[in-house]
Amino acid sequence: MKKLLIMCGSGIATSTVVAGKVKQWLKENNMDDQVQIYQSKIAEEVNHIDEYDAVISTTTVPDKIKDKVIFGLPLLTNVGIDDLWAQLKAELEK
Repeated sequence: MKKLLIMCGSGIATSTVVAGKVKQWLKENNMDDQVQIYQSKIAEEVNHIDEYDAVISTTTVPDKIKDKVIFGLPLLTNVGIDDLWAQLKAELEK
């Protein structure tokens, strides 16, 4: 089972919206039984990023973890959404 973290500034608002969209995408791609979604705020997870197979963030992340995080703004704006899904799929298939 892959572990996917979805995080935002507070761990409540935008991460909830993103989690809903990701759950739907996972279901549509027959991956919903292969991925466990975790939701949190960045302040609690910044030192635990390596515990997850993939991370989506809707907020700015520190430079030291930038290469491990998928920027989730396309899930809120629908601009660049196909690239985000491709990136997420690649991370989950590793």
